[in-house]
Amino acid sequence: MALHLDASFVLFVAGVALGFVLWYRQDGRSHRHPPGPRGWPIIGNLLNVPTAYPWLTYKEWSKTYGPVVHIKVLGQPIIILNTAKTVFDLLEARSANYSDRKMGVMISLLGLEWDPGFMPYGPWWRKHRRLMQQHFNPEPTKGYQSLQIKKAHQVIQQLYREPEKFLHTIDITIGALVIELVYGHVVKDENDVYLQIVRKGSDALNEGLIPGTFLVEFLPFLRHVPAWFPGAHFKRKATEWQADSRAMVEVPFNATKGAHDRGLAMPSVVTSMLEELRHDSDIRDQEIEIIKNSAGVLYGAGAETTYITMQVFFLAMVLHPEAQKKAQAELDAIVGPGRLPEFLDRDALPYLNAVVMECARWLPVIPLGVPHASMEDDVYDGYHIPKGSIVIGNAWSILHDPDEYPEPEVFRPERFVKDGKLDPEVKDPSTAAFGFGRRICPGRFFADSTIYINMACILHVFNITPALDEHGQPQLPEVKTRTGFFAPPLPFRCDIRARSRSAEQLIDESR
Repeated sequence: MALHLDASFVLFVAGVALGFVLWYRQDGRSHRHPPGPRGWPIIGNLLNVPTAYPWLTYKEWSKTYGPVVHIKVLGQPIIILNTAKTVFDLLEARSANYSDRKMGVMISLLGLEWDPGFMPYGPWWRKHRRLMQQHFNPEPTKGYQSLQIKKAHQVIQQLYREPEKFLHTIDITIGALVIELVYGHVVKDENDVYLQIVRKGSDALNEGLIPGTFLVEFLPFLRHVPAWFPGAHFKRKATEWQADSRAMVEVPFNATKGAHDRGLAMPSVVTSMLEELRHDSDIRDQEIEIIKNSAGVLYGAGAETTYITMQVFFLAMVLHPEAQKKAQAELDAIVGPGRLPEFLDRDALPYLNAVVMECARWLPVIPLGVPHASMEDDVYDGYHIPKGSIVIGNAWSILHDPDEYPEPEVFRPERFVKDGKLDPEVKDPSTAAFGFGRRICPGRFFADSTIYINMACILHVFNITPALDEHGQPQLPEVKTRTGFFAPPLPFRCDIRARSRSAEQLIDESR
């Protein structure tokens, strides 16, 4: 009996060893995947996937394994691109193969199948993309400037009345801007139902889409386990997430379309899209769906990303008064004390434009972007990238590359300026901050112009300084962000005061 047990044990060990060797050879040598941390049989790198600040871990991995890092989680290959060159070579130059999305189980649990940002690459996605580009390319975006200026003036008015609520003011006003532009709905106050909807929808997105957070991403069958099952907290939130996601796309669109059908709608992007509908009933129904989905992503993602960039701006101004003073001196020289900045001033304000660029670079809003997926097998730099790989462009790593941006952790707008002009030799952060290739954000021009006009108006009339503690000492906030799909700075306080009596007068006259 003892001999039988020993022999069985030896056979068992030999079988495990053989399986490990075969797995090692197949996974590590025969296909020559890009290098990366060694995983385990079956589960692969499941235990290596970071759930907090993954962009920092991936950047550290690149120091050991190189700019292209490969991991595999329960059979799913994941490729992480950590430099601008590798991103360009694959997501830009080979965009025909790397423009897909992996419609993972979390997308379904969040109810985000409608969102063009997560749609698989193909004809249905292209129809959405074409419609959004039609209304948000640089030329049509100029038509939105009067509304952007109106909202920027409302920002400075509210900051003057309640400076301690600066984050709340920016949140409400940016959200109101996007809602009015897209749906023609004028937000009256912070309790507006549209604002509540977009906030809940954005929270669901941020919580549910952190790569590697939920095991169900890699074991889809877990979506069928009961909500009480240990580790199934994602299931307990799924119903709420889906409701918030559907509300974000359905509620405002249905209200605007209903008003349009009755001839009562205010002018908006959605009403413009509806006016262009064809009369064929089958095509019309499809186009209405495309309009609804496109509006939903503009409404949800547009408000959140712009709001976060403005948070970064306030944090930077508190911590870097020298940059603030340079931008204000430029505004004083070009705009003068008698009026507020306009869009026509922008080309004459290189340093202010550098502030806009540095805010996008310093603390990128979506550090890992939205993951792409490969549609066919590929070979890059001698390494095999399998069909169906998740391909992540690490925007954080790209925007903190010391070769491109010396001392990348330092907020320094001067890096973009040379001889009093923007330096074309320094890479524009928008090449990474807004996504890559064919999936680059279609609303980036509108977001950029919204950020510019708000920063310009705020700096022209206000000084932004650290808040004081009970002893009158300045409280410098920490440079740290939340971890999630979005990465806003942690909450902080600051002091906002009008720069002069003439600045107060400009604020008053902007009503």
